Amino acid sequence: MKKILTFAASALLVIAVNAAPKYVYTEASDLNLIGKIIENTSNPYHRVDTVKYKGFNEAENVRIRCSSGLAVLFRTDSRSIRLKPEYGYTSMAAHTTGVSLRGYDLYIKKDGKWLYAASAAPAYDKLDKEVPLINSMPEGVKECMLYLPIYSELYSLGIGVEEGSSIEALESPFRHRVGIFGSSYTHGVSTSRAGMSYPMQLMRWTGIQFLNLGVSGNCKLQPHFADVLCDADVDALVFDAFSNPSAQMIQKRLFPFIEQIQKAHPDIPLIFQQTIYRERRNFNGTAEKKDSAKQQMAEKLMKEACKKYRNVYFIQTNAADELHETSVDGTHPGDYGYTLWARSIQKPLLKILKKYGIR
Repeated sequence: MKKILTFAASALLVIAVNAAPKYVYTEASDLNLIGKIIENTSNPYHRVDTVKYKGFNEAENVRIRCSSGLAVLFRTDSRSIRLKPEYGYTSMAAHTTGVSLRGYDLYIKKDGKWLYAASAAPAYDKLDKEVPLINSMPEGVKECMLYLPIYSELYSLGIGVEEGSSIEALESPFRHRVGIFGSSYTHGVSTSRAGMSYPMQLMRWTGIQFLNLGVSGNCKLQPHFADVLCDADVDALVFDAFSNPSAQMIQKRLFPFIEQIQKAHPDIPLIFQQTIYRERRNFNGTAEKKDSAKQQMAEKLMKEACKKYRNVYFIQTNAADELHETSVDGTHPGDYGYTLWARSIQKPLLKILKKYGIR
């Protein structure tokens, strides 16, 4: 009998030791939510308040409610983290992974640098389920940065840590506020996870905070987007403005767009990027003609704009290697292509920003 009782006690001890931990959840927006180009929105995970700003069509409205480029900064001594999301819109695009579209990308600071830690996303048919993000982390306090989904709308996000452990907001180490308005490229389409868009890579490399307003397929120099940028509290603005509009649209809209923004921000740099070479052009004559026309129009008009307007700049981009095989779908680069893009603009961008005390 004594042996039986001893065995039973040992079994209970093993069960207790191996029992799944209980989690306590904190709303992500109650910690330190960074990356917002418009800071006060009725939904904290929206990049633009669609109640305040008008003129957006249905597609634009969806894009600006997505949380691309937003990240939560916190510190915790928990050894595991779980997430409890509540979604509005979610994308099922074929050219981007689910981890990027509706998932979460965790970085933890080590030796002064942000190091990739984990990424996860719920299955399409389990969007209402909790998401295990990481387990078995080392003891001690970890400084965490959690990127939010690039192509989904969040109503709520609970960050769960083990019961009895701590979680608190982490002060942002990122400097300044540099807005980037752009296309699906800026939005991060075809990335494998949310932290791999070119603005987010630049942000980790430089320590400068980039505020992502990528609006996949809908960055066309529209006046209603200029309204948002005019109200944004920024030290500089960067544009991926020539990827979506046609050559004719660029010709018609570029100068009025610049003038509208300069009225609100006369003393900050407006840095325009040439659109990248889309690898679909390699053997597609129609694509070659269309893409070449918009690049030529951008070159021509930006040469004039840099002379006509103060604080306006034009820089070149590159997202392809010598074999031209960095594309996912002929249009959008993969992670490596976005790394090449970020590297191609890093030096000229930092050189311009330095003139304005942004470093």
